[in-house]
Amino acid sequence: MALRKAATMACLRVSRLCSFPPRLSPASSAHGLCPRTLLFRFVVSSPSLFSPASVQLPHVAEFGTAIAAEMEADSLSSSSSGHASAAAVAGDNAIREGPRKDWAREEIQAIYDSPLMDLLFYGAQVHKHAHTWREVQQCTLLSIKTGGCSEDCSYCPQSSRYSTGVQPHKLLSEDVVLEAARKAKDAGSSRFCMGAAWRDTVGRKTNFNQILDYVKEIRGMGMEVCCTLGMLEKQQAEQLKTAGLTAYNHNLDTSREFYPSVISTRTYDERLRTLEFVRDAGISVCSGGIIGLGEADEDRVGLLHTLATLPEHPESVPINALLAVKGTPLENQKPVEIWEMVRMIATARIVMPKAMVRLSAGRVRFSQPEQALCFMAGANSIFTGEKLLTTPNNDKDADQEMFKILGLIPKSPNFAQGRVSEPQKEDSDSELEPALAV
Repeated sequence: MALRKAATMACLRVSRLCSFPPRLSPASSAHGLCPRTLLFRFVVSSPSLFSPASVQLPHVAEFGTAIAAEMEADSLSSSSSGHASAAAVAGDNAIREGPRKDWAREEIQAIYDSPLMDLLFYGAQVHKHAHTWREVQQCTLLSIKTGGCSEDCSYCPQSSRYSTGVQPHKLLSEDVVLEAARKAKDAGSSRFCMGAAWRDTVGRKTNFNQILDYVKEIRGMGMEVCCTLGMLEKQQAEQLKTAGLTAYNHNLDTSREFYPSVISTRTYDERLRTLEFVRDAGISVCSGGIIGLGEADEDRVGLLHTLATLPEHPESVPINALLAVKGTPLENQKPVEIWEMVRMIATARIVMPKAMVRLSAGRVRFSQPEQALCFMAGANSIFTGEKLLTTPNNDKDADQEMFKILGLIPKSPNFAQGRVSEPQKEDSDSELEPALAV
């Protein structure tokens, strides 16, 4: 312990003397090693050069020479094998240093633009390090109040502004909701999500109180409980927390820049304010977006940058592929390709290592082998059941078959609200590691 403390202090002193930057660019190091990491490695491996008691540096020249030699070796390795991609550098750093919230947008863009094979590989490496390998959570999403929404979200069939054939329905009764939750649990879901097509919950006291009762009852079944009810006020978030809510979903949908092209009735900052109220109440934040809205790659990166630089990373990051619905302004959008989904999931996994990355809407269009790529890239949650709110979803039997074929493990509920808990890793992980080693 004394040597470790001495090494840390020595590294800080020498790094100041040498004016080392905090991180290397991908082209500066084959493995993306932080100079301070190299310094620390040298100090720990050469204890005779330092006095733990006084932290003296009698051999600064030797110290600097050794560091330069190691960096030169990395550089030679990089030259012989080609420069490491941004995904490789960021993936290695995520494993060594853990999550960070000071991402520059350009850094995430470079990760996103990395070769797809690198994204897939390093997404898997980060995922395996931060989560239990092969464990996937099954969730069920029920529309408890359907249609008639006053918002103009261009992708949504529940907007009252579009003719989509969705019939408005009032809030479902307690018996119906609780029966759906029981069936979901029996089918293997460990999280039950309730969605209401509202802009916000203001002026809906009776319905909101009913939902608080639903939350208490479903939590009593031993399930995680999530709600998506539109914008919240601070007091309502606190009431949901008291009722036992595990998570609150409020997606940002896309980048701040592209957002006005999709929605005009709710601002980006209003969405962020709801996330702030949820986080401050101690509820887990569930927030992601949709790809395939007509956005550019830069907008997908912008969405991930906003999420990855929040005060705390969301516990859940749903990645949705647009299912274009006839009657909505986006009815003619072309379907999202699997490679786009893999790229988005892997980037999200690398920049937010501990978050649950949820393979959400649009999964119905992907085959089992394509979904397997998503799990390899870092997705560790799916939604089960006949529908996702009002859009079609994958068949239950097909999902069970997929779990069996891929050897996926159903994830148990996690009741650590308002934070990402440390997952329990399988004992066999260390034995599997060589299969993914470079």
